[in-house]
Amino acid sequence: MKIKKEFFPYFEKAGRKQIYYPSDLIYMQEDEADLIYLIIKGKVKVYVMNSNGKEVTMDILQEGQIFGESAFITDAKRPTTIEALTHVELLACYPTQLYPYFQQSQEFMVAIFQSLSQTCDYLTNMIKRSYTYNRYEKIIAFLLGRMDLHQSSIINYTHEEIASILGLSRVTVTKVLNEFVKEGLIEIRYKSLIIKDKKKLYSLLYK
Repeated sequence: MKIKKEFFPYFEKAGRKQIYYPSDLIYMQEDEADLIYLIIKGKVKVYVMNSNGKEVTMDILQEGQIFGESAFITDAKRPTTIEALTHVELLACYPTQLYPYFQQSQEFMVAIFQSLSQTCDYLTNMIKRSYTYNRYEKIIAFLLGRMDLHQSSIINYTHEEIASILGLSRVTVTKVLNEFVKEGLIEIRYKSLIIKDKKKLYSLLYK
């Protein structure tokens, strides 16, 4: 889920603003997990390095999403590397700095816990998607998942970004999306697309 803008001031009071540029590393896999981050502008890529030294993209996060949740665990290490894809503005804070605001706003505390839970659900669904879905189902599951996450029918991801997250080629993603356009399921725009028939997409995924 995205953190509501009405909760941004809690992060502003608790932490500090950080700015990164494309290709900057915010933190690396196995770094000490100390800070939690809220994206207020831009996109970041979440990835891991496998035993062969190959980069495996886990997700691409946008404005309103948080990352670095492992900071809530004492003496934890970062399980992933985070890299800026665009000009990125973040609010970074220590979990202990957020705790007083949990007492002030139960709704804020619930929003953070829901975000943590959603991260766990996302990882579970990613495993399911990787091993049980074909290319059409992978793309549909991604589109529906982002629609629910951002509460919007506009999906602000490029074909290349979708391909990177799903482990598919860009050519494959473009071909499938074009088929969906012909069926009236989506509309493609510059660096984004619009879901036109959510019900039909669900029926294709859960047939």
